[in-house]
Amino acid sequence: MKTTLRLGLFTLVALAASGASAQQPVSPETQKNIEAFLRNYFALGPDIKITVGTPKEIGNSGLSEVAIDVKSPEGSDTVKMYLTKDGRYLLRGELNDLTSDPLAENIAKFKLSNAPVLGDPKATITIVEYSDFECPVCRSLHDVLRGLLPKYPQVKVVFKDFPLEALHPWARTAALAGRCAYQQDPKAFWKLYDLIYDNQDIISASNAWDKMLDYAGRSGLNADTFKSCMSGPQASAEVDASITNGKELEVRSTPTVFVNGRRINGADPHVLQQYIEYELAQQKAAKK
Repeated sequence: MKTTLRLGLFTLVALAASGASAQQPVSPETQKNIEAFLRNYFALGPDIKITVGTPKEIGNSGLSEVAIDVKSPEGSDTVKMYLTKDGRYLLRGELNDLTSDPLAENIAKFKLSNAPVLGDPKATITIVEYSDFECPVCRSLHDVLRGLLPKYPQVKVVFKDFPLEALHPWARTAALAGRCAYQQDPKAFWKLYDLIYDNQDIISASNAWDKMLDYAGRSGLNADTFKSCMSGPQASAEVDASITNGKELEVRSTPTVFVNGRRINGADPHVLQQYIEYELAQQKAAKK
């Protein structure tokens, strides 16, 4: 689920009143001009706060990367945009360095040492799932994986918490429950995972704590140990660490999935299967 407003998938606009020129560094006036342009262009009212970061030059490309922080009553997001050297054009899209391997860079950022794993730990294809237990699209991904994984023993799934607390009032409670289940019994995490997603419609902010205790019991966990963990600092710190790791990978919506480093936003089964099949074909070709 998206956390905030959408500024469009690809935008190239001219900033009509920029205070910069080709010979001048980007000025605070240009930053203000960017904010004013975005607010007017996307009809963003006064309840939405826009903060334009300091542009950072990208090598000799003639472009600068600009972080646009957007906050609304529904949540917050950070969007990357790119500014031409003369301060006139603003670009929204993906900028790829053809001399680097973005998949390897993503894989290097994963912190998976204390994360639940479903499937053969030695599987050659790794799906890293950043999810929110209250997110409806994450439940769809859960259903997709349930149908897809039995077909692919070469695939393992690693779960990472990314609760969107500004949007989902009981998501963090469920994330804590998952961490506490994993601490007691790594296999029990996946039982709890199924129970939460299968019963997502009947869980609410008012009953989430009791539901988690119920699902923990049904997963074979010790109730007293589970309660103590839910109230303690360790599970909370681990959830926060997972969120921080997701932000390092520029996760801004849930679910965000990586198949051997290749990003998917959402729960499209066709794209997920395409990426798995591609990886299998590449691995088969490498063996010849």
